[in-house]
Amino acid sequence: MRPHRRTPLGTRVPAPWVRTRLRVAPGVAVGLALLVAVTAFLAAVCPRVVDRAEDAGLRRAVADAEARRTTVQVAAPQLNPGFSPERREAALRPGTLRRQYAAVLGEVRRPLAADRAQSSYGVRTATPLAVPDAGLARPDNVPPRVVLAAQNDLAGHARPRSGRLPRATGTVTATTRAVEAAVTTETAEHLRIEVGSVIHVPGADRAPLAVRVTGILAPRQPEGAYWEAQPLLRSPSLVRDGNSPAAPTYWLGALLLPPQAAPAMLGTSGNPVRYWQVAPDTTRTPAHALPELRSAVATLESGPGHGRIRDAVDPDAVTETDLDTVLDDYEDLRSRIAPLVSVAALGTGAVALVVLLMAGGLAADRRRAELGLLRARGASLPGLAGRLLAETAVVAVPAGALGLAAALWAVPHGRSAYAVAAAGTVTLLACLALPVRAAARHRTAHLHTGREDVVSARPSRRRTVAELTLLVLAAGAVEALRRRGTSEGAGTRGDALVSLAPVLVAVIAALVLVRLHPLPLRLLTRATDRLRGAVVSLALARTSRTSVSAVLPLLALLTALTTAAFGGSVTAGIGAARDHAALLTTGADARVESTSGLRAGAAERVRGVPGVEEVTTAALTLEAKPHDGPESVPLAAVSPDAYARLADRAHLGAFPARTLTAATTTPDGSARPDGSSGSGRSSGPDGSSDSGGSAGPDGSSGSGGSAGSGAAPLPALASSAVAHRYGKAPFPVRLADGAHVTVRIALVRESTPAVTGTEFLVVDRSGLPSAATRPTTLLVTGSDLDAAALRRAAGGSPGVTVRAQERAAYAHSPLQTGAEHLYTAAVAAGAGYALLALLLALVRAAPERVALLARLRTMGLTRAQGRRLLILESLPQALLAAAGGTLTGWAAVRLLSPGIDLTTLALATPGAAGVGHLRTDPVSLLLPALAVLLLTVAVAAVQAWVTGRRGSVRELRVGERT
Repeated sequence: MRPHRRTPLGTRVPAPWVRTRLRVAPGVAVGLALLVAVTAFLAAVCPRVVDRAEDAGLRRAVADAEARRTTVQVAAPQLNPGFSPERREAALRPGTLRRQYAAVLGEVRRPLAADRAQSSYGVRTATPLAVPDAGLARPDNVPPRVVLAAQNDLAGHARPRSGRLPRATGTVTATTRAVEAAVTTETAEHLRIEVGSVIHVPGADRAPLAVRVTGILAPRQPEGAYWEAQPLLRSPSLVRDGNSPAAPTYWLGALLLPPQAAPAMLGTSGNPVRYWQVAPDTTRTPAHALPELRSAVATLESGPGHGRIRDAVDPDAVTETDLDTVLDDYEDLRSRIAPLVSVAALGTGAVALVVLLMAGGLAADRRRAELGLLRARGASLPGLAGRLLAETAVVAVPAGALGLAAALWAVPHGRSAYAVAAAGTVTLLACLALPVRAAARHRTAHLHTGREDVVSARPSRRRTVAELTLLVLAAGAVEALRRRGTSEGAGTRGDALVSLAPVLVAVIAALVLVRLHPLPLRLLTRATDRLRGAVVSLALARTSRTSVSAVLPLLALLTALTTAAFGGSVTAGIGAARDHAALLTTGADARVESTSGLRAGAAERVRGVPGVEEVTTAALTLEAKPHDGPESVPLAAVSPDAYARLADRAHLGAFPARTLTAATTTPDGSARPDGSSGSGRSSGPDGSSDSGGSAGPDGSSGSGGSAGSGAAPLPALASSAVAHRYGKAPFPVRLADGAHVTVRIALVRESTPAVTGTEFLVVDRSGLPSAATRPTTLLVTGSDLDAAALRRAAGGSPGVTVRAQERAAYAHSPLQTGAEHLYTAAVAAGAGYALLALLLALVRAAPERVALLARLRTMGLTRAQGRRLLILESLPQALLAAAGGTLTGWAAVRLLSPGIDLTTLALATPGAAGVGHLRTDPVSLLLPALAVLLLTVAVAAVQAWVTGRRGSVRELRVGERT
């Protein structure tokens, strides 16, 4: 055993500073560790989430584009006929093509990578050749045409459905008279080709080439680039023989030869060409490498890589691809979403920064007497700051590392450098907040300082200058955002000052509230001076004597609440834009339509589908011609009562039904006193109408006013564009069946359920001939609607669009969904940091409150009075923060709404109707503020309850608590 060493008498044993502080205040250390760990996690995970969304968006953009666009295609014509036949044939043989294919792949530079499984090479005829064989499909008695294609690795990308794969017997040359081929299942079905069929392809100055079909193949991955780069190899197409709409049609398909049989194409007039197709593999290409990726594509298409490909393949080789266009479209989408993402990221980061600084400030204020005593006893300012830095770093550094590790584990995809830098910044700020604040406060050694009550304190000149500077910055940021908007930040990745506009608005509001804070406290104090009880007066006196530094949580609370409100308004605006766009597309909860007219009884059958509440019919024609001119305007014939209910329910151009009813007008446009109809038609409950008149000799209905018939013009609901063009005077309209009606624009609306677009006319169906009132569209109202069930009920093959499905299609790109998730996280983080700031402030004041209650209990204060005292003392600041946060959030949304365009974030579908704007979200605006009030009351009540159950002796001892 090691001998025990005794400490000599009189020897001073220094207590380690860090260990002592951790032992004295373990709860404070744990709280700081949790704050740093959570904040470091959020800071580190944010850039990785953005990277993951951008990388997924790049992959989706390339995957959604057609393979013929994204594939890099190198093509070379056949060798000049001046070369020997052997050399021309050798250029088409698999060995030569394989070596050239390897040279093409060798020019693919990182970060562009080739998907070798879907890349291909081969030979095909550029000119389709008509085949006169009997038994092949002839839609308009025109013989089909075929192309011959010999592509590599046919066995690896297709399996025989019947027969076998084609083979080449012996050495195939240009004079070979017969070869084998295969066709895909689609080609065989449409061209009526069977195993064993012999197709004679016209030759060039020789007998036709006999192609015997030995197998019908099913592609293994029909959507892969191997087949999609040249879709004709998989699927035939019906081609019109000429530009006239009345020109006959014929089938165009492909015959798949074995690669060894490619030289046989030289004996045809099909002009064979060689090709090498490189399918891109973007599964491992990060979005941040997009400039390098575009450069790699450009060098293959028209740069040094293209020159080397020509040297290796053919001097006349041509490289084509639309991959650069696809990448440009993706970059345009990313650049329009990036400013909105930066608003959420920088706003949440600013809130976290404010809370971290507030925690350091509260810690310095809590230990003001201790640090002042140390300075008075000779502690140097650098030494004191170093000790505070050490005790904070011991807690913050491991917590920051833990948060970073959790972020890397939670989101394994993305750049680690940004995550490490973000977590390191958070840790550094957490370490410096306390020592810097303490050093600034204790620059000079003093043991006692004057009171710094919030009511009596006067702001210094330096503080006034700093506040005015922030005011100017905030005003500039708001004005820049309103003028320039976020959409004009394309290519700049967002401006930091503009992105901080919501936070700067909150900071200015907090500074204004801090300056105005004493005024309501003075008024309340004067108003309660005459109250009989002492609890309210004492609570207000305690609030008024709060240290100025205790107002720091107000800044954190307002910043956090404003960030939560702004993030909620963004998500609400996105949802509203998608709802409105889907509603403009469908007109109701579902839309069933057929241009040729729906089957009889379709409306009744659709009403029986589960979930359907109401069905409104409409007869829509796109060929209505005002003034019998060349321009067409979509015209919808509806039942005014049912259609008015639908428009009011959908909030799409609501109107009074009587204004559109044909029975309410006379030829001079005045109302009929008897309300009788001049058309002699009655409308059924579903909007269908029955003619009460007899048909004329030409088969037209006697109802409905024709031009010059003397009948009253039909009142019409029109779009603003149509109303501006034709005015409100009656004008004739020729319908699709040749009948004429006279309409008068009585209502102008920007949108209507029956017609999608900016030009339309809507009239009462009872005023039209019966031929023009056959329902073509059903506007269905209900919930949980099934498109397949609606289609079966309607009969035939109508188009069915469900509003919910249309809305879901707008959130297509991972860039959009990632930005939405980021804003949702910003709302949660803002609310969480607001509650955390409040808890820190309440915990800071807890020892003083406990001691106060202990002293007052010795004077006869009851538990109920103690509870009311703590609650009333905490409420003024909480009410100010909640009301100020709600008002500031609302004001920030109103101020910044003109500059925030959410259309790109909300609507991914090109050409989608609707525009996205910020919308105030009551939940994110009020719920965090109410949570602040409830938490304040709950903490005060718990403190009073805990203090009441404990004895007062410990709290009354002086000098035993640090």
